[in-house]
Amino acid sequence: MDIVSFRDYCLSKKGVTEETPFGPDTLVFKVLGKMYALCGMTDEEFRCNLKCDPEYALELRDQYPEIIPGWHMNKKHWNTVFCEKELDDRMIADLVDHSYDLVVASLSKAQKEILNRL
Repeated sequence: MDIVSFRDYCLSKKGVTEETPFGPDTLVFKVLGKMYALCGMTDEEFRCNLKCDPEYALELRDQYPEIIPGWHMNKKHWNTVFCEKELDDRMIADLVDHSYDLVVASLSKAQKEILNRL
């Protein structure tokens, strides 16, 4: 998956905004203000950071060399995914979905109601 497809997929989700709080070279995707994905725009090789259930994160890291502990993130809850290697686009989309779903599950009841109205 390339950065354009990744960006389009992240933005297709309900309640998502795109920001650059870490500077102009890092895209951050948030759902109702909570970060669920980020990626560098100037890296030689496209990779992204995605939130992940801690046990599932360990399984993924064991199974796929393209998935490592989250670079510059809490390594228990975030993975770095190298998107232009062996993982297919469906797998990357599934990981984006998982990250998004984790963040949505952590929203308050009021925030979930806002999201449902969008």
